Amino acid sequence: MIVLSRWARLALCAGLVALAGCATQPRQTADASSNHLLRDSYLLSTQADPLGAWLDSKDSLAIDYPRSSAQNTTTPSKTMASTALRFLGVKYRYGGDGPGEGFDCSGLVAYAAEKSLGLKLPRTASSQAQEGISVGRNELRRGDLVFFNTLGRRFSHVGIYLGNQKFVHAPRAGAAIRVENMDISYWRKRYNGARRLKPESATARR
Repeated sequence: MIVLSRWARLALCAGLVALAGCATQPRQTADASSNHLLRDSYLLSTQADPLGAWLDSKDSLAIDYPRSSAQNTTTPSKTMASTALRFLGVKYRYGGDGPGEGFDCSGLVAYAAEKSLGLKLPRTASSQAQEGISVGRNELRRGDLVFFNTLGRRFSHVGIYLGNQKFVHAPRAGAAIRVENMDISYWRKRYNGARRLKPESATARR
């Protein structure tokens, strides 16, 4: 009688474990799906993951990609936007103006302008805001410079417009070059203008 009772208890435990497994499996799947949705929502609202954000949104940005290797592997991209996007994930560095050392915001813009357009821009964001022609927010085109007041003064930060209210920039110390959404409250409140560069508007070339 004792042996039968022991087997009965074992069978009962096995059944409970099986039921518990079935009950928890949907919850694990739901949790994974929920986490995925939260991540997608986070990327769409903040664009703070440089590579993930770019991969998630590249189809809607209408950005020019460099030509394929079938044409010429040494030909640089002819747009500022695609030149800057080559450095997604590169760490911010104050005063940095090259891929070897990193970039600050105006350093990235100056580098991209020189390499893609042959323009030699001033080194600071406030000086770059004097170049080219002013354009309204509803007239923005890919490659336009977008400016923000992030330090309590106008034109203290600059990025390169990509299209679809996205821009690429070197944000701050401790962060990396990334794509962000201008419609986010932080950037919308601090936006203070845009400039469209023309070759004849830049300072002397080297």
